[in-house]
Amino acid sequence: MSEGFMFLIGSSMLFLAAGLAIFVLWIWAIIDVIRSEFKDQTTKIIWIALLIFLPFLGAVIYPFVGKSTKKQREEGE
Repeated sequence: MSEGFMFLIGSSMLFLAAGLAIFVLWIWAIIDVIRSEFKDQTTKIIWIALLIFLPFLGAVIYPFVGKSTKKQREEGE
């Protein structure tokens, strides 16, 4: 097999793996937003809209920014 063909297969597999990882992150983010309570109900709606209309951007930003917008759980919960 030629080097170019092997490079093509390898890069395709890399993009497939990256796409699958982003998809799994996106599904996790949607589920987490739906199940979580936020400081403001509007924030929840904004996160859902961001994840639906800009899935890649929303999935990448949510793990870093989303946590700070959630309500803090109390000790007894």
